[in-house]
Amino acid sequence: MPDSTPASEPADAPASRPPTVGVLALQGDVREHLRMLTEAGARAVAVRRPAELEAVDGLVVPGGESTTMWKLAETFELLEPLRMRVKAGMPAYGSCAGMIMLADRIEDGIAGQQTIGGIDMVVRRNAFGRQVDSFEADLDFAGEPVHAVFIRAPWVESVGPDVDVLGMAQPGDRIVAVRQGPLLATSFHPELTGDTRVHRYFVDMVREL
Repeated sequence: MPDSTPASEPADAPASRPPTVGVLALQGDVREHLRMLTEAGARAVAVRRPAELEAVDGLVVPGGESTTMWKLAETFELLEPLRMRVKAGMPAYGSCAGMIMLADRIEDGIAGQQTIGGIDMVVRRNAFGRQVDSFEADLDFAGEPVHAVFIRAPWVESVGPDVDVLGMAQPGDRIVAVRQGPLLATSFHPELTGDTRVHRYFVDMVREL
């Protein structure tokens, strides 16, 4: 009688599948992040609802306007599910406003402003100035040279002992890239440069966790 036991998957099958990485699609540079994640080897999807959040292996919180993003997350009943998934260990990457959203504490926020949290850091909102003060700079990110675009960007005022500083920028050696376990954040917008190194770094984080 033929054996009816299903053939087992090759040992390397799970690793060969691209991870599913969502982009929080409430406001901001959603399309650009989806494109860069795809180029970095992920299956990229937009996330607007709690059920969509549950289906991803990792999440990008894009640039945009942090107060608007917080209010929309509450409107779409996503803020608490986001906090729960981050607390449970889901890899997440925040760029610019997304960095603010992943900070445990913020400076210069509006009254009552809330975040997802997760990274033990203090982030100063709009620290590099207004839209007219936007600039580009070459810097080191996790040992790799990158060209960074800063638009109404925050910077990190201070970090806790478990946070690794991955990048700094002038003036004054400001902290602009950090990692704490499965969480990554940058002040700048790598999705606007065409350089996939930051997104590849994050996709590798998702694969590892």
